[in-house]
Amino acid sequence: MVYVVIKHKVEDYSRWKSIFDEHGTTRGKAGCKGGQLFCSSDETNDLCILLEWDKKENATGFYESEDLKKTMQKAGVIGKPEIYFLEKIEDFPV
Repeated sequence: MVYVVIKHKVEDYSRWKSIFDEHGTTRGKAGCKGGQLFCSSDETNDLCILLEWDKKENATGFYESEDLKKTMQKAGVIGKPEIYFLEKIEDFPV
């Protein structure tokens, strides 16, 4: 399992969210297993997304695709997103 963290700003959260939701089937077919969506406590258009993927190769292929670039542009993503590929080391108690 690999995790991907994406941080980016969007012009309008509602517009972005509807396009993000529509693109869910494409993410799933590419190997995405779901995730969590966060926003800055100060700015709802400043987003951080944590997604779980089956394999790193599938995740990198998805994030390098022209389809995703076009979808992000259509959704109103501002600038180049920060993307991090992570492997979980461990869970720990509080």
